[in-house]
Amino acid sequence: MPSKRRLTMRHIRQMLRLSAGGTSVREIAVVLGIARSTVQDNLDRAKAAGLSWPLPGELTDDALEHRLFTRAGVKQGQRRRHEPNWAELSIELKKPGVTLLILWEEYRSVHPGGYGYSRFCELFRGFEQRLSPTMRQEHAAGDKVFVDYSGKKVPIVDRKTGEVREAELFLGVLGASSFTFAEVTWSQTLPDWIGSHVRMFAFFGGVPRLIVPDNLKSGVSRASFYDPEINRSYGMMASHYGVGVLPARPRRPKDKAKVENGVRFAQSCILGRLRKQTFFSLTEANAAIAGVLERINNHVMRRLGVSRRHLFETVERAALASLPAEDYEFAEWRFARVSTDYHVEFQSFFYSVPHGLIRQQVDIRATVRMVEIFHRGKRVAVHQRRYGGPRYGTDPAHMPSSHRRYAEWTPERFRRWGASIGPQTEGLITAILASRPHPEQGFRTCLGILRLYRDITGDRAEAVSARAVEIGGLTCKTIASLIATHKDARHSTEPAAVMEHANLRGPGYFH
Repeated sequence: MPSKRRLTMRHIRQMLRLSAGGTSVREIAVVLGIARSTVQDNLDRAKAAGLSWPLPGELTDDALEHRLFTRAGVKQGQRRRHEPNWAELSIELKKPGVTLLILWEEYRSVHPGGYGYSRFCELFRGFEQRLSPTMRQEHAAGDKVFVDYSGKKVPIVDRKTGEVREAELFLGVLGASSFTFAEVTWSQTLPDWIGSHVRMFAFFGGVPRLIVPDNLKSGVSRASFYDPEINRSYGMMASHYGVGVLPARPRRPKDKAKVENGVRFAQSCILGRLRKQTFFSLTEANAAIAGVLERINNHVMRRLGVSRRHLFETVERAALASLPAEDYEFAEWRFARVSTDYHVEFQSFFYSVPHGLIRQQVDIRATVRMVEIFHRGKRVAVHQRRYGGPRYGTDPAHMPSSHRRYAEWTPERFRRWGASIGPQTEGLITAILASRPHPEQGFRTCLGILRLYRDITGDRAEAVSARAVEIGGLTCKTIASLIATHKDARHSTEPAAVMEHANLRGPGYFH
């Protein structure tokens, strides 16, 4: 036989209407799809409560249920057993290792006639549902921090130009205590995103087990429910702090309801309270936000009767992992392939690697100060990061031996070679290097001239150099010709002797 069960108030009303119309209990059971005993039981309850069809218009479903099913002697709105302080139990449940079963056992040890475990859990869930319109997620102390950017921005005014630039508002909310961190940065790019995390962990004085970000490109390269791809630089930061990254599911705002509520709260408390202030720098804006943030974290939450800071200090701080000895230094990671000149490119500058890695794929790690290059997890090169000057940073140890000899040639070195012979030769070398669009283009010419000078004396080399500069002969061919014909630069300015001959016409012939 089907067991008796409590029906919805809509079914009760339909049952009373059919009964008043002369429909039998059997027929009502068939129409409603329930047992005859259930129909009879509910009709008897209505009769005992003095209810008949039509019911009074002001009789709500709650009032009807109370009239039919409340036991005699129990006043409406009151429970027969001792009621726990649900707010205190909600706080206790956030502590590590605490479960509803443990809380119920402690409750029953003080109140043996209290609620049974199932009813205790039902009432506690009802209390949690009243805290927010959706079912609240349970967050253990030290378990998660939810991070996101606010959709609304903070205007920053340039003092000199009056130009207004909008800054991004970053928020981080701890799951158990709702302890909140906020700051403004210029953008949502990777350096600002990771920098905000570093400052957030310092603000908390510890690290939770997981970060729950939205699917921002700076944090998540590819959003996926099953296999999200974390940005490598973001992942290295998380590894430094020993924290995991668990992105919220795409288009699932309830996954990060904690930070969504924090964003709304911050927009009303931070942006709303600061809307009439004018800021001229990020430092000014963050100083003002710090003051409002102190007020937010010290505000007593109405439902729980305690502040976020109180929950953080008493429940969550001890559950956070310790900070590492040093803050994370932002580093950007890139994949690169070594070109045939054994250099890799990073932001329009080129850095050398050992020439044996030509055409190999390497990892580039770039910080503000240096560029490191890794191959199969092993660091193979490190350079000071370049922001200006020559585009190529080459370590001589990375070159083949033939390239290394060429790399040792510099304008200064050729000048020193010329000066070792004499000032005229130094002047010739300087003139040759200056006559080329790039000094390097004159290296081979200088090298050839110095080799020619090996076979003559220093005085003769000085004379040839002076003559070459005088006539502008800045090539190896000219220098070799001067040496071969024994032209002496010291006599090049004397007029040549005029030969007397009968067939030679003098200047008078032309007048």
